[in-house]
Amino acid sequence: MASRERGSTTGIATIGAAGGVVGGLIGGGAGVLYVPALDRFTGMTRARVHGTSTIAQIGLCVAGVAAYAVGGGAIDLRAGIPMMIGGTLGGFLGPWVLARTRETVLRVLLIAILVLTALKFGIDAAGAPLLTQALVSPGLLADPWFFLPTAVLVGVVIGAWSGAMGLGGGLLAVPAMVLLFGVELHVAAGTSLLMFIPNSIVGSWVHVRQGTASARWGWLLGLASVPGVIAGALLGLALDTEVLGLVFGTFALLMAVREIVALARRRRGT
Repeated sequence: MASRERGSTTGIATIGAAGGVVGGLIGGGAGVLYVPALDRFTGMTRARVHGTSTIAQIGLCVAGVAAYAVGGGAIDLRAGIPMMIGGTLGGFLGPWVLARTRETVLRVLLIAILVLTALKFGIDAAGAPLLTQALVSPGLLADPWFFLPTAVLVGVVIGAWSGAMGLGGGLLAVPAMVLLFGVELHVAAGTSLLMFIPNSIVGSWVHVRQGTASARWGWLLGLASVPGVIAGALLGLALDTEVLGLVFGTFALLMAVREIVALARRRRGT
């Protein structure tokens, strides 16, 4: 156990604080920093890295929602509540999927999501009409018989991904709300943080039960993230939509490059 949890308390706390800023800024996606950082600076397996990141999301999301409320941010409960329900159900599935998935597959999936997210917000910032409006028609969005089950289904998929990968879900939930449902970017970020409180709790419980998480490092990450997530949320609310989108997309692209390099080194055995 000691070898799998190698790392310094100061180092883990620093990672937590930095991830908190990222999570508050982009709506809970701090795992894109936690996962590679834990992979680099601890001796945990990739599965335990993802599970540990999931535990950290609990404190991060709670603090982030509070910061958005205090900072005057809005939350879309119409989209958020059904996605939260779906995300909670998905949280039970994610750790089960993780325990049965090869590490290389996890890396490839993470890279794909990061690249697609970077492309989406980069194109939006360039003003492409097809990507600055909701893909779902206003008529369908207004129909509760379509909208509610669709939002739940989207939540299940994102929740399973978040529960497996420990990414907090912001890199999926925020683009999904903006692209599919036409939610404004700042509102989507705050709603994403709210959505992933129960998902992270459920995912953490499953991870701890099946041994794919370090509760010790997970709680330290979560507690250390609180000041950072407050600062990140307030900064995100202060930026206009185009700038926040560029920040979101640029960060996703940088993390994708990092993961591609790590995967290439792993395949070479270095």
